[in-house]
Amino acid sequence: MIDRTPVESILNGTHAAGEVTVYGWVKTSRSGKNVTFAQISDGSSIRPLQVVFDRNRFDDLSALATGACIKVTGKVVESPGREQARELEAVSLEIIGPAGSDYPLQKKRHSLEFLRTIPHLRVRTNTFGAVFRMSHHLSMAIHRFFDENGFYYVHAPIITTSDAEGAGESFRVTTLPLDDPDLKKGIDFADDYFRRQAFLTVSAQLEAEPLAMALGKVYTFGPTFRADPSDTRFHTAEFRMIEPEMAFFDLDDDIALIEEFLKYTTAYLQEKCAEDIDFFTRFYEKSLRERYAMLLNADFARITYTDALELIRESGRNFSMAPEWGCDISTEFERFLADEHFGKPVFVTDYPASMKPFYMRMNDDGRTVACTDLLCPVVGEIVGGSQREERPDILHRRAVECGIDPHRYSWYFDIRRWGSAPHSGFGLGFERLLMYYTGMENIRDVIPFPRSKGRML
Repeated sequence: MIDRTPVESILNGTHAAGEVTVYGWVKTSRSGKNVTFAQISDGSSIRPLQVVFDRNRFDDLSALATGACIKVTGKVVESPGREQARELEAVSLEIIGPAGSDYPLQKKRHSLEFLRTIPHLRVRTNTFGAVFRMSHHLSMAIHRFFDENGFYYVHAPIITTSDAEGAGESFRVTTLPLDDPDLKKGIDFADDYFRRQAFLTVSAQLEAEPLAMALGKVYTFGPTFRADPSDTRFHTAEFRMIEPEMAFFDLDDDIALIEEFLKYTTAYLQEKCAEDIDFFTRFYEKSLRERYAMLLNADFARITYTDALELIRESGRNFSMAPEWGCDISTEFERFLADEHFGKPVFVTDYPASMKPFYMRMNDDGRTVACTDLLCPVVGEIVGGSQREERPDILHRRAVECGIDPHRYSWYFDIRRWGSAPHSGFGLGFERLLMYYTGMENIRDVIPFPRSKGRML
């Protein structure tokens, strides 16, 4: 194993005593009369390590350019500068990977729009290094939370025959030769690989439910795909979803779990990513620390869809859309509820059945379903969940009403025929949650290699 000391351990003073060897990339370098200074990063910390090169010891430092990958051995000493407490006095230098004047990240600050054009390099910037460190720690927090609460991690298929949301925005998977002139006459899926239409998954929920009916509590955390033509800062074609399913949970249990989950992940990131959170607070979202405090300390509010519309009507505000029963909770309605009226996260429950998928449990009023959306200040909806319909006759009726062929989902209906039980779950987009925790405003800036309509590296 290569002997190397992480930059973070040097800056924090936890490295082993004596001479150390550091590997990293040069962020900047500048020369004085007798010394050359280089700031290097190895990704372990948002703070770079200053390395001091005595020019009497090193004949040629011309290759010490921004972007170069280097190996430095030296002695850790106290730094006279104010930026850091320790620096490295270099004894030896090896240029592992040179970088010339055409290296795209020469300046200290680049626009996010420009950096999206070079996703293979942008992670070397402070912003994206911080994003993906926090992405790692958020992933670990998610797995820890579910493991500590008795959930089993399961892997749902990526290739499916179902469209859980019923929106029809799926990517088709096929081995049929697309340049075959006969396809223009019509597609015979009997000749395709699976002998039927297949798609990239839009949700793991339907496959997770049968597993919850045997294991009790399960969760999936994997890729999902939407062929949504929308080209907004919230839309991308490939992203990750966190989707737990729990047997014997009603809607109240589901809501309690969502709140507990968010408080846990907030506290975990606050502990593990203090420096990165400070960076985002300084450069991207001035109130980020207050956001963390609000998530940790507030008791989340709760209101039904019907009462929420009444609040909106009584506000006297001039909204662009009238708050009529059956309308969607638009972005401006979300902002009014979460940002202004409650000033904290709010669960909106019991939406009209006509607005929601067939699998949500019908309430006793016969017109609403047992579901919830969690609205958070600034960003609006970040979680959607529901109690699932466990009654086979009502599920069948709802499927037909929604234009879904029950025979196509026969396996899904089987779990209501044999040993049916009340159960609930929710879905949460990982990247949207990461946006909320970092203050980044575009989902393309929290995905290493984002795919969206008309764009792919």
